[in-house]
Amino acid sequence: MSSADQSAYVESAVIMTTVRIVSPFSLTYGLFLLFHGADSPGGSFQGGAIIGATILMIAFAFGIDATRDWLQNRIVVALSAGGVVMFAIVGLVPLAFGGSFLEHSFFHDEWGIKTKWGLEAIEVAGVGPIVAGIVVGLFFLIAAGSKPTDSGAGAVDDDD
Repeated sequence: MSSADQSAYVESAVIMTTVRIVSPFSLTYGLFLLFHGADSPGGSFQGGAIIGATILMIAFAFGIDATRDWLQNRIVVALSAGGVVMFAIVGLVPLAFGGSFLEHSFFHDEWGIKTKWGLEAIEVAGVGPIVAGIVVGLFFLIAAGSKPTDSGAGAVDDDD
């Protein structure tokens, strides 16, 4: 068996059991920070980072490929892109009606929506998913490594 065919993943009953026990608590704590970030210490960035780190912990315990199959790339991209879209919507709607970018009071003045909900929408549906998606996406990208291409475009020639 060549070194390219071997996987660096080795099952460990201790690690797998520990992750099974710890991951629900860390995911719950990440969600807690995400949803209570505007009203208490912590916030959506920290909550998104903890949620992303929980996914990484699962990948370390059960294998990166198995985790990548479970959490497909389109879900990770949808998290990040959806967060950016939500941030843009909340920021640009007031701008479209003559207000300022991210003017949360606009929603209250025009539609009677509490100012707090504009901030909550950005924190819960914007920043948190962006951070979690980027953490997991970068991890999957780095774990995949770089593979040389046969096309020659952008390839580095080692003979020089």
